[in-house]
Amino acid sequence: MATSAPEPLRQLLDSRLGQLIADAERLFAEARDRAGRDMAEQLNQAVRRLRMCSNLEDLCATLVDATAAFSASAALFGLSGDMLSGKRIRGVSETAARAFAALHLPLASAPALAGAASSGDPVVTATAAPEVSAELSDLLEHEPRGRAHVFPVAGREGIAALVYAWGAVRGPAIELLAQVASSVWAALAEPAAPEPIAVDPAAAVLVSIAPLPAPAPTERRAAASWDELSPEEQQIHLRAQRFARVQVSEMRLFEPDAVQRGRTNRDLYHALGPQIDSAREIFRASFFAPCPSMLDYLHLELVRTLANDNPELLGRDYPGPMV
Repeated sequence: MATSAPEPLRQLLDSRLGQLIADAERLFAEARDRAGRDMAEQLNQAVRRLRMCSNLEDLCATLVDATAAFSASAALFGLSGDMLSGKRIRGVSETAARAFAALHLPLASAPALAGAASSGDPVVTATAAPEVSAELSDLLEHEPRGRAHVFPVAGREGIAALVYAWGAVRGPAIELLAQVASSVWAALAEPAAPEPIAVDPAAAVLVSIAPLPAPAPTERRAAASWDELSPEEQQIHLRAQRFARVQVSEMRLFEPDAVQRGRTNRDLYHALGPQIDSAREIFRASFFAPCPSMLDYLHLELVRTLANDNPELLGRDYPGPMV
């Protein structure tokens, strides 16, 4: 018959076990904090690189390289009309990379990618052929039960590209990169050339010296339902929403101490005044001025994300929603 350990020995074992558990918890917490800092630094560097891009080719390459740091494999599709084209890819064989560069895929053949393009929101999908197309599934040697994440990138005229990541994917990090890339893409994309204006030669002198009339202030109108907005207005609203998400995400990423301090003191505006004021000025000029039906999506995002749905955390000096 087995005998129990003497009391002093049992106490020693319990003490050692407790110490081992405490050491394991401490090491786990340190590893978790270190991993969090490493990830934040990776994001920080990726965002800086994206902002420094001077053309769309550079942006595409930088975006895929940055995405590959947060997934096993990553690709970028360009979107033109109803066709997808392979732009850049990482984490595949050289043969697959060459085939991807020559890929032209009807958007309708890949319902998951089409869903992300039409909604403007990230999509998580099975990598089976009915979802991502048989051609893409075969090219990337996807397993039928695998998972892929699709993140839209918006340009001036709507969704311009799709980030496609699979394997071990850190979705929130890549979503932030796609949002930052959207802002840079819209800034780099060439605006449509204006239609030439025919001028009567006899009136050319008058045209050259006549003062230009001051632009009339944009008349605000009551918010309409989404279906009542024109397609052009809907696109402006979508860009405004993405801009607001990117600005607030960057505040959380680059100013975590200020965000925490502002929440604790119930005065986020005091803690992040310059960042909030800068975002408000850009939002006002870029979205409020040209769109009479615009809503203050920046204010809504500040309340939802920074203030945890509690407007009082913004502080008494916060100017409130733009009108």
